[in-house]
Amino acid sequence: MGTVDTIIGNKNVQLFDFEPTTTDFLEDVAFGLSQPAKSLPSKYLYDFEGSRLFDEICRLPEYYPTRTEKAILEASARPVAEAAGEQTTIVELGSGSHHKISLLLDLLSNPAGYVAIDISREFMLSAVEQVKSKFPSLNVSAICADYTQLKELPNELSHSPASKLSFFPGSTIGNFTPQEAERFLKNWSGVLQSGDLFLCGVDLVKDVNVLESAYNDSQGTTAAFNINLLQRINRELGANFQLQQFKHRAIFNSELSRIEMHLVSLCDQDVSIGPSTHRFQFREGETIHTENSYKYTVDRFQEMVKRVGYSPLRLFTDPEDLFSIHLLRVN
Repeated sequence: MGTVDTIIGNKNVQLFDFEPTTTDFLEDVAFGLSQPAKSLPSKYLYDFEGSRLFDEICRLPEYYPTRTEKAILEASARPVAEAAGEQTTIVELGSGSHHKISLLLDLLSNPAGYVAIDISREFMLSAVEQVKSKFPSLNVSAICADYTQLKELPNELSHSPASKLSFFPGSTIGNFTPQEAERFLKNWSGVLQSGDLFLCGVDLVKDVNVLESAYNDSQGTTAAFNINLLQRINRELGANFQLQQFKHRAIFNSELSRIEMHLVSLCDQDVSIGPSTHRFQFREGETIHTENSYKYTVDRFQEMVKRVGYSPLRLFTDPEDLFSIHLLRVN
């Protein structure tokens, strides 16, 4: 854990490395699989291979969120940049691909810097290299961390006089339960300062068939993304999951307004993790709940952010009201 100046390709980038340890991973997996309803934290879906597969998902015809959000950003980036003003530092949570952030950086007036935060270290550094290539004079920093656990930015960044625009794209806010989302947003308002801006992508409630198709694509990429979590546990924690004995399932839970991703056990089976300590039994049809994606109405989301210290400034949507982007100010 620490700070290093990293050469990525031939690009100088300041890296703050707070990557979760293998011990954290094992404890979270063991806890989740010990529950009556088995689950795994969705953040662990995003190792390098998981991040690569998610990047593929974002280009699938069924997966509307990415292309819709990008179209909204293309139309709204200028008013967002005008609201941000000069000498703003953009802090992107879950940096992923560089394409969305480039739309904002293209229009910002003399930005003070760009900070990428992601739990997938190598994938984030690859994306940061592309940003640095496109904007060579920009001060670029990368933080490998679980951003839900960050209480403050590193001193080198938090003491900067520049105002900040936090960018949270892709409807990642939907991966939290509403209660978790409120806690995260309240915590993040403490990381920022009064007057800083927060730009958040939020997926909207829509037809169930559209939703379920987006998470059960015909090419099986989302299934591979989900199964990759078990492959990661096998590789990093010494588990013996038989991948062919689990299948991907995504359903819309209308009562809770969320897509649920599960891995379904196809038979009765036992799984062990590590040399001796953890053994888990699965019944045929039993599932591991791996991810949620909550869908909001505009009113419901804006009521939530007002409760935890933000003022809605602008709302941007597409003509079909599939997706929304909210520009908020920290009170």
